[in-house]
Amino acid sequence: MKVYLSGEIHTDWREQIVEGAKDLDVTFSGPVTDHAASDDCGVAILGDEPNKYWHDHKGAMVNAIRTRHGIENADVVVVRFGEKYKQWNAAFDAGYAAALGKPMIVLSMPEHQHALKEVHAAALAVAEEPRQVVEVLRYVLTGKLPG
Repeated sequence: MKVYLSGEIHTDWREQIVEGAKDLDVTFSGPVTDHAASDDCGVAILGDEPNKYWHDHKGAMVNAIRTRHGIENADVVVVRFGEKYKQWNAAFDAGYAAALGKPMIVLSMPEHQHALKEVHAAALAVAEEPRQVVEVLRYVLTGKLPG
């Protein structure tokens, strides 16, 4: 199973899921999580931009190639909404996955339930902890419940 891990890049949730699922037949992919590399990829590859808008725009477009490819080729998309920042990119990824009809697991905190109600409604599972994502994947692949 191919799983795309989208969303916040400031905590180790991805590593927790990958570690927890190491005994499953799962391949993980996701965005570039090096914040500086992600921000600067467009100008590093396509040339400098003195205007910050175009600097960011180039980076967003180059990153979109990776993101679209990852979501389109995924069997399941996991979207994490973190505590600290408003993740507009995560919301966009969730909408893109939903539009493609991709099964989606949302990983978010209970206090964000109201703000994310439309995203949650598009998901097939809403988890609060990375281990729950692993257990959903385990159940889907093996039919086994936690325990």
